[in-house]
Amino acid sequence: MDIRRILTTILALGLCAHLVQASGDFTITVEPGEFAIENALQQARLHRMQGNGFAELQLQPGTYRLSQPIILRPEDSDTQITAKGEVIITGGVKIEGWRKQGKVWVADVPQWNGRPLEFRQMWVNGQKAVRARDVVDFEKMWRIRSMDKAKELLFVPAAAVRSILKAPNAEMVLHEMWCVANLRIRHIQIQGDSAAIAFHNPESHVHFMHPWPSPMVTTDGHNSAFYLTNARELLDEPGEWYLDTQKQKLYYMARPGEDMRTADVEVPALETLMKVEGTPDQMVRDITIQGVTFRHATWLRPSLMGHAPLQAGMYMIEAFKIRPSIPRPNGDHRLDNQGWVGRPAAAVTVDAAERVSFKECTFEHCASTALDYHTYTHQGRIEGCQFHDIGGTAILAGSFGPESHEAHLPYQPADPRTICTGLQISNNLIDDCANEDWGCLGIGAGFVRGIRIEHNEISNVSYTGISLGWGWNQQTCAMADNLVRANRIHHYARHMYDTAGIYTLGAQPHTFIEENVVSDIYRPGYVHDPNHWFYLYTDEGSSYITVRNNWTPEEKYLQNANGPGNTWQNNGPQVADSIKQAAGIQH
Repeated sequence: MDIRRILTTILALGLCAHLVQASGDFTITVEPGEFAIENALQQARLHRMQGNGFAELQLQPGTYRLSQPIILRPEDSDTQITAKGEVIITGGVKIEGWRKQGKVWVADVPQWNGRPLEFRQMWVNGQKAVRARDVVDFEKMWRIRSMDKAKELLFVPAAAVRSILKAPNAEMVLHEMWCVANLRIRHIQIQGDSAAIAFHNPESHVHFMHPWPSPMVTTDGHNSAFYLTNARELLDEPGEWYLDTQKQKLYYMARPGEDMRTADVEVPALETLMKVEGTPDQMVRDITIQGVTFRHATWLRPSLMGHAPLQAGMYMIEAFKIRPSIPRPNGDHRLDNQGWVGRPAAAVTVDAAERVSFKECTFEHCASTALDYHTYTHQGRIEGCQFHDIGGTAILAGSFGPESHEAHLPYQPADPRTICTGLQISNNLIDDCANEDWGCLGIGAGFVRGIRIEHNEISNVSYTGISLGWGWNQQTCAMADNLVRANRIHHYARHMYDTAGIYTLGAQPHTFIEENVVSDIYRPGYVHDPNHWFYLYTDEGSSYITVRNNWTPEEKYLQNANGPGNTWQNNGPQVADSIKQAAGIQH
């Protein structure tokens, strides 16, 4: 193919992207458009077919509204995507045509890509609205009374559910120790001053089969709390909304000063906005995305199948209790359950990639995970980014085991390239995450090796700030050589306990937790155990980890069922001021 034919093909790909140079390294100027970035990537691929190398896509200011994810493939290696001004990549859809109907506003929901549009989040003038629920203040949540696991029933006060007896798609969000479960209500039966609630499958079956976490029924007043949502009958507070999926009508009770005729209303339609996707034998290499804002990614699993997590947002596919418990090798606790987990959706995913980096990007208004480095990922950097209003975990790294891998087994894949290695996560600002799935994290890392989590600031997270490791066993496996250093974590555990600012699981030789600052835990009154929180927490199987020189206001730490080789040294309020002052983002 000669250069004339290449240029003819480039012109045929669309007018939204313009080639600046025709040989060697080159730059493409990209104007906003639904397929503009895809077209520009195709131009770069054609240019490389002539033996040329590096390409830069310069994204011009504006909104790039998507109907499918942008996919960066091995053919896109050696590419930089740079925002030249405010660039927004969004999976959102605007809702217009509002009309007043009594105390609420109503709008018809448009179809999206030829199908009815369903969503679980909405933003009005950039502010997140509240999916209609029964409480404004979570401290006023009802608590369950009892449960019947065999019949898969929860019993609650009848007064809690009388208003939604006829609601077709109501949901219960149930607080369970270190997770929340999203349970779609199938049937409610009033029994005197109590009500028995049954739920849809598959979540009902999974939820009542697994023992950890479990709904709490105690004698000290700490039964599991819950709130109800997704019923028009619950639409009674300014800022709340309800979607009638059958009639495709959206109802909203405006906040003071909001005129819905002119309001900017966005709902998310697309779960994943960008995929960096290679194969183990042909990886994506040397890509940098810089200065881009990723916004309005959805999360639909709870609406379709419910959501019953094991921990850290990993939802259970199957789980069951073992009676009696069985011994495990190497001194681990006896095993009383088995479970297999899946991974939540993410706005941006990276798989089978080397040296793929996100720098100075913004992730906001995402319903689940924001940025996810999964398997076969090596030596990337997440640096100088901001994460705000994230429904799940802000940054997720490494495998938590494939869906076929039982969660309590050590993970050591035959192909070591599977493991996420050498990832650098530094100087990122993470605020207001895990606000949909309360059991998620600021930064979560599973089976990782050589990861460096340094100089980040994490605040207003519903559960744990940084969670490192997986597996609940002390046998050495894929994890080693990790570093969590000089991070500033504050205002964590907004909704969940059995938590810490920094938390570890499993054996991780040559791993260091050092020079971090952890402070200012939330004190929610509805947690299962108001004393079960910590600044630093090495949980089951944690082994060969050094924890040193971390500043905390007091020495409130937990070492639970740890394995051998851990070292704790000089942690607490006596740590030098120089360490305290150096933690957090470096400017």
